[in-house]
Amino acid sequence: MNAAPQSRFAIRKFEIADIADALKIEHQSFPTPWSSAMFVLELSKSASICLAATEDDVLIGYLVAARYAQVWHVMNVSVDPANRRAGIGSSLIHELFRLADGERTHYTLEVRVSNVAAIRMYEQCGFRSAGTRPGYYADNREDALIMWRSTDDNFVPPNATNPTEWKGHR
Repeated sequence: MNAAPQSRFAIRKFEIADIADALKIEHQSFPTPWSSAMFVLELSKSASICLAATEDDVLIGYLVAARYAQVWHVMNVSVDPANRRAGIGSSLIHELFRLADGERTHYTLEVRVSNVAAIRMYEQCGFRSAGTRPGYYADNREDALIMWRSTDDNFVPPNATNPTEWKGHR
């Protein structure tokens, strides 16, 4: 009988000391990576949740989300390319849910329409598409898919293409 695999990474609060390693992942992951100032800004906000995934104290992924009223905007989720598809991104998102979920908590994010793997991961975490933002990404004018998740069964995203399909879905 085989034993269940042990989780090889830990999730903790993202800290200022993580920024240098996050920038390395940013440059490997995105055509327009975040700057250190962008990380510092989000870390300085009291209404942000910033998480780090580490393996043997080495940063291998992170998540940055900021709260505006009852909406959490997932602004950045990234995993080191060598560690992708190992459940790190979805674990970061589920930790955000654990920390932030309330009776009527909503989450939103934008993702490149071409990033099929990320879209699939977000869908597995309960996000659903609610339209697109045409030309959202400055580097190539690619559209962004707008995705939402809510703990309120009656929530309808403000930009939902078909509001009736959202009723009663969680």
